[in-house]
Amino acid sequence: MQEQLTLALSKGRIYKDTLPLLEAADIIPSEDPSKSRKLIIPTNHDHIRLLIVRATDAPTYVSHGAADIGVAGKDVLMEAPSDNLYELLDLKIAQCKLMVAGPVEEKPHGHRLKIATKYLNSARAYYAQKGEQVDLIKLYGSMEIAPLIDLADRIVDLVDTGNTLKANGLQPLEHIADISSRLIVNEHAYKTKFEQINAIVEKFKTAIK
Repeated sequence: MQEQLTLALSKGRIYKDTLPLLEAADIIPSEDPSKSRKLIIPTNHDHIRLLIVRATDAPTYVSHGAADIGVAGKDVLMEAPSDNLYELLDLKIAQCKLMVAGPVEEKPHGHRLKIATKYLNSARAYYAQKGEQVDLIKLYGSMEIAPLIDLADRIVDLVDTGNTLKANGLQPLEHIADISSRLIVNEHAYKTKFEQINAIVEKFKTAIK
């Protein structure tokens, strides 16, 4: 009898993009999270279940052992590194870039740059590496507004197509990191359930290729 395996996933793009990988590993959810209120979803295997969590919380569930494995964006892992987990695999899904963006027609400023972002740690590390002192302003969304109303000079945010930036008179200026979703695993679970987890990892690798 195989041990219980719990996978932490988030609704939305990551879940949708992970589905083909799950199918390649013969893991079929019994319900669609977008149409269900359930947060724990059984699969076609009695010993495998899905835990539906916020994208930013997936590493926390895995780190604390509430989930054995999970899928998390590299941006989340960069922003809040967690102990007790390994990053096993770049899944090549939910790909975008973490970038500095600013107005197409940037105004001269005689002060330290003001940067609006929800990625405080990543932005701080990036500008520290450049040797620049900046003032960081924490925002949780609608980042593009900040330069338009002089709340900030620039923003640090995820950029996919760049259409939202363009629509708001902004443009990408500096590339910080390539972002994609990663397969993460609890350190203890990887040792105690290695064969089960590794079987899934190998099937994911084949599907990615």
